[in-house]
Amino acid sequence: MSAKPFFLALLAFLIGTVARAETQLSFYGGYQTSPHSVVTGTDPANPVSTNLDFTAGWLGKPFTPPPYYGLRITRWQSETFGFGAEFTHSKVYADAATLSDNGFSRLEFTDGLNIFTVNLARRFDPVFGTYKPYAMGGIGFALPHADIQSGGAHTFGYQLSGPAARWTIGIERAINLRWSSFLEYQGSYSRNTVNLETGGTLSTNILTNSLNLGVSRSF
Repeated sequence: MSAKPFFLALLAFLIGTVARAETQLSFYGGYQTSPHSVVTGTDPANPVSTNLDFTAGWLGKPFTPPPYYGLRITRWQSETFGFGAEFTHSKVYADAATLSDNGFSRLEFTDGLNIFTVNLARRFDPVFGTYKPYAMGGIGFALPHADIQSGGAHTFGYQLSGPAARWTIGIERAINLRWSSFLEYQGSYSRNTVNLETGGTLSTNILTNSLNLGVSRSF
């Protein structure tokens, strides 16, 4: 199952159902990182230990292809409240020490953690004349692309892995009547359990932090 066609179908559906409302399409990129997380599970082919229980150090590498990015659609019911859907292609790579210490040659989610959420949104009164603060939060699911290799067995592909959530605070500035730019902080949480080609499983709960810069088009 591919993440991108799923999101595009959802995007088309939402556009069709909100044609009469104020609708905002947003695209962003930025700098994304992820703190350490505990990895558990079983890996029968692992040369170090078949029982997984270690702390992984993660690298975001947001500008390494495929880059970090996100897409969002928001329907504003009023000047202050809205709802919508969002897709984020964030990434994590296990660092060199994590790989060598725990029997992996690859341990990454690098065609995306692929987080999908349904959001609630809130706009606030402008500050400094033309800058409009906002906050968003959402819940959904993760569809990571696992790229995991140990003992010669290679797990590679998309897997529906578990629930996810995101939270966002930012500030928007109008460019003209239709276009605006924004700067925001966004965090996400996802529970990721994937089935390994070795017959085992690998589980880890991943947090991300990102500073996003983007543009929006209003309809």
